[in-house]
Amino acid sequence: MSNKYRTHNCSELRKEHINSNVVLSGWINKKRDHGNLLFIDLRDNYGITQCIIDKENSNFSKLEKIQLETVVSFEGLVVNRSKETINKEIKTGEIEVIIKSFKILGACRELPLPVFSDQEYAEDIRLKYRFLDLRRKKIHENIILRSKVISFIRNEMKKLGFLEFQTPILTSSSPEGARDFLVPSRLNPGKFYALPQAPQQFKQLIMVSGFDKYFQIAPCFRDEDARADRSPGEFYQLDLEMSFVEQEDVFDVVEKLMVNTFKEFSDKKLLFDKFPRITYKEAMLKYGSDKPDLRNPLIINDITETFLRDDVKFEIFKKLVNSGSIVRCIVTKNTKEKPRSFFDNIDKWAKEQGASGLAYFTLEKDKVISAKGPVGKFFSTESLEEIMKLTGAEIGDSIFLACSKQKEIEKITSQARDKIAKDLDLIDDEVFAFCWVVDYPMFEKDEVTNKIKFSHNPFSMPQGEIDKLNFDNPLNILAYQYDIVCNGIELSSGAIRNHIPDLMYKLFSIAGYEKKIVDEKFSGMINALSYGAPPHGGIAPGIDRIVMLLANEKNIREVTMFPMNQNAQDLMMNAPSDISENQLKELSISLKSKK
Repeated sequence: MSNKYRTHNCSELRKEHINSNVVLSGWINKKRDHGNLLFIDLRDNYGITQCIIDKENSNFSKLEKIQLETVVSFEGLVVNRSKETINKEIKTGEIEVIIKSFKILGACRELPLPVFSDQEYAEDIRLKYRFLDLRRKKIHENIILRSKVISFIRNEMKKLGFLEFQTPILTSSSPEGARDFLVPSRLNPGKFYALPQAPQQFKQLIMVSGFDKYFQIAPCFRDEDARADRSPGEFYQLDLEMSFVEQEDVFDVVEKLMVNTFKEFSDKKLLFDKFPRITYKEAMLKYGSDKPDLRNPLIINDITETFLRDDVKFEIFKKLVNSGSIVRCIVTKNTKEKPRSFFDNIDKWAKEQGASGLAYFTLEKDKVISAKGPVGKFFSTESLEEIMKLTGAEIGDSIFLACSKQKEIEKITSQARDKIAKDLDLIDDEVFAFCWVVDYPMFEKDEVTNKIKFSHNPFSMPQGEIDKLNFDNPLNILAYQYDIVCNGIELSSGAIRNHIPDLMYKLFSIAGYEKKIVDEKFSGMINALSYGAPPHGGIAPGIDRIVMLLANEKNIREVTMFPMNQNAQDLMMNAPSDISENQLKELSISLKSKK
C-alpha cells in the first residue's frame, strides 16, 4: 500500500519495475560523487536502493552537500543497471532509480559515529547514540533476528500445548541469589516492592492454580555486575513450567524447542539432536566447569594416585599431594613435533592467571617408554604406563599437569582446557554443542562462613525417597536441578520443584532459615502448596544468550536494543538519575548527604 512517503520500500524494486515512477523514503546511507553523476544509497529498515542524479538536475548541488543519515523522500524512475554495475550483494542490485525530485523529511546534524560501516567504535559513544548505532547493518540485523526468534519460540510453545500468561512486575523481595531492585511504595510508607529476579514463585503458583503448561517471555531484574554474557540490570528469559512431570519431560520439551529454533535460524550443524546428560560431579572433573564446551575434545583427568608411588620423584607435587592437594592433567594428542615455545607459552599463560604454572612432558618410546620435557626425568617407565592407562594417552602425546586444592585446580584446568584447544585450533566454530548438566548437590558449604547453604535453587526437589533421605549428611543430597549449556554458555537453570511444605521447611532449616522466616519470605508459596499442589517443574532459557549464539556475537550488548554500560548506566537516557525533593517526600524517603 503506497502513501505520499513511498510506493515501495528500499528492498522491493526489481527488473519488473523498470520504467515505473516510484517514491522511496529513507536515510542517506552513502554517497559517491563521480563529477557529472552522484550515486546515493538510500536505506530503510528493509534494505538499500541505489539512486542516481546527474549534474543537469537542479537538485544535484543540494544533494551533493546533504549530510549522511538525513531522512529524504525521492521521486524517480526505475531503470536497468548496466551489466558491469550489477550488485549481487543487495536484493535491488539489478536496478537503480533516477532521481527527479526530493524532499528532506528529517535533517541530520554532524554524526558522532559512522553509520554505513560496522567498524568497532568506543562503547560510550555507541551507547549514548544507540539510536544511531542501531541503524548500522550488523546490529540492525541482530535486533530483527531477536524479534524473529522470539516470535518463532512463541509459536513453538503454543504448538507444544503451552499457554502464555504474564506475571507481576511489582512483587516482594526474596533471596534468589542476586540483589533485588527495590521500588518504594507511596501508599505504604517505609515499605518496598522488588522487581522480580525471575517469575519463579508466580509460575509455581500458576501450576498450583490448575494450569498445566505455562510460558512467558519474561523480563527479569537483577542488580548484578555486567559480563560479556550478562546485562547489568534486566534481561529476558523464556520462562516455562509444567505440571505432573519428571525431569525427562522437561528435557524433551526444551530439546525439541532448541533443535527447531537453532535449525531455523542458523546454518551451523547441531552436534547432538539428543543432548548428552553430564552429572555435575563428572563435569567438574572432566571439564573443570559446569558449563562445558563440548566442541572442545580435550578432557581433564585426575592422576593424584600416581603421585603416591615411590618411583615418581616429582617432589614439589608429591609434597602438595601429601598435604591434601590433587593432581589433574590434560592430554594433547600427537603434539610431539610442537616446538618448545608452544609448551612454555602455555606454562607462562597459566602463571599469568595466578596459578603456579603448568608442568608438562611428551611421551616417547625407544626401547622403553620415557617422558621428554622439563619434568619428564621425574617419572619412571612404570609410572608413565599408569598415567597412560588412567588417561588414554599414547606415545607422541603431551601431558600438561597442575596440582592444587580442588577449587583452584578446577579453575585453572578449565581455563587451560580452553586455552590449549584454541592454540591447537581444535574448536569447530561451525557447530552448536548442547548438553544437560544434572545431579547438582542440594547444598554446599560457604567458603567464608563454613555454613551450609543452597547450591542452586532453594525450591528444588531432592532426589530419592523422601522418608529415606539422610538429612544428617546434607552435602550428599542431590537435587533434581539441571542446567542447559551450549558451546560453554549456560542458557538456563531449571528444576523439578519441591511441592511439599514440610519437606521445604526441613530443607530451609538445614540452610539456616527458621520456619518463621520461610513463612514470612515465601508466605504466598507455602500457603498455596498447602492446598493441594501437583508435582511440577520447569526451566527458563535466556533469550539474550540464545540470540547471542545465533547471531555469532561474543557480547550480549550486540543483541540488546538499549543496553546499559558496565556501570549499569543508560548513557542515552541518563539513568539512573537524581530525583526531586518533592518526589522523595511523597515516598517518605530522605537521603543521607554525601560526605
